Amino acid sequence: MNPISNDIIARLWNLCNVLKDDGVTYHQYVTELTYLLFFKMAKETGTEGQIPKGHRWDNLIAKPKLERLEAYKITLIHLGTHGEQIVKEIFSNASSFIKKPATLSALVEGIDKLAWYNAGREDLGDIYEGLLEKSANEKKSGAGQYFTTRSLIDSLVTVMKPTLDDLIQDPAAGTGGFLIAANHYIREHQNPENWNKNQLEKYRTRTFFGMEHVQDTHRLALMNLFLHGIDFNPDAGGVHYGDTLSPDGQKLPGATLILSNPPFGSKKGGGLPERTDLPYPTSNKQFCFLQHIYRGLKPGGRAAVVLPDNALFEGNIGKQIRADLMDKCNLHTILRLPTGIFYAQGVKTCVIFFTKGHTDQGNTKEVWVYDLRANMPQYGKRTLLTRNHFSEFETAFGDDPLGRPEALSRRRDDTGITNRFRRFSREWIAQHNDNLDISWLKDESEELPEPGVLAREVMEELEGALEELREIMEELGEEVEV
Repeated sequence: MNPISNDIIARLWNLCNVLKDDGVTYHQYVTELTYLLFFKMAKETGTEGQIPKGHRWDNLIAKPKLERLEAYKITLIHLGTHGEQIVKEIFSNASSFIKKPATLSALVEGIDKLAWYNAGREDLGDIYEGLLEKSANEKKSGAGQYFTTRSLIDSLVTVMKPTLDDLIQDPAAGTGGFLIAANHYIREHQNPENWNKNQLEKYRTRTFFGMEHVQDTHRLALMNLFLHGIDFNPDAGGVHYGDTLSPDGQKLPGATLILSNPPFGSKKGGGLPERTDLPYPTSNKQFCFLQHIYRGLKPGGRAAVVLPDNALFEGNIGKQIRADLMDKCNLHTILRLPTGIFYAQGVKTCVIFFTKGHTDQGNTKEVWVYDLRANMPQYGKRTLLTRNHFSEFETAFGDDPLGRPEALSRRRDDTGITNRFRRFSREWIAQHNDNLDISWLKDESEELPEPGVLAREVMEELEGALEELREIMEELGEEVEV
């Protein structure tokens, strides 16, 4: 990111100090800023035509300071039902957290003074992503639940190699990080200046698809994609507002590439998802999303999915889902991620990489596991996880995003205990009860976790055990109280 963009991000973030006396949280601040930045950036990018007259940036600036807050709140309500589709989506059910006219005026005037004329359209997108990242790094905001670290996203996109021919989906889109990174990759590797009219139309409206069920987060995703030149069409591409684990998710089109970090944990109350097309119903959200993902791929399509480790070893329905996945897809690679890179510090995570087969049986022949966790630091605010930490993994992964046999044959399997990359046959995995939580390195750096982390891990294990007991009782025909 260039120095101008970094300076604007820092100045915008400093404006949040204005809101402290109004009791506005960091996450609320970014949502509030999204409304104001949409007006300002629509003016800067020459796209104000999609906002009704009388409700644009200059109209807000022209209002007397004492009248500005009331006019702003009226505008938020008005735009929820007027203007172009993206305007109505971003401002759907919008309301302001600001209580004092002086607070809004300080924000508006602070934004107006920034040197926007030095920032290009792509810079505006980077500026907005920078704000989202700052919000995610604030523990008090809780934003880390939907923000995946950019270094990990960029690494996964690099090995998955998206192209303009792909239909790319994220069924748990959050703020759109995976889709934006895929967009960056495509534009860097396929010069947009060489695209014809049909390619440009396909890129803008039928390349990027996603779904997000938290409305405020959905706004952030739409704004993010808007600033990166990706259109929202209610009948086509963009991030749609809805619950993937409800019938909404069945509306997402079949994809050739899925990149996602689905939410972890169980559905509240232990209830089952509303989707009726998932063959293995469970209250475990990551298993439900995983089924959506591998069933939603077109034959030959590929996926990289971030999951908690328990998806690799839980029994009963978890085992059945893993077996079904390995039948229908070539699950060729698992990346064991370092600890401390997500909001819930005690959650151990991995990434699984797979390609949908052209038949439904026997597609996984071997699984390669890369251990980036053992003998690695505890990442967090003090020790940042950077793109360089993934460089050896990317080299070991190779240049084939589909993990085809000829590419896997070129991988190096050193069975020595210091090597991070090892191969395991499908037969070996079956002999070990389809348990994919495979490790072989002795972790010399492992320290005793904090009490809160230990408590969280115990709770997750108990929740998993209770889920298995519920499923056993249901199979026996016993009524289960929720």
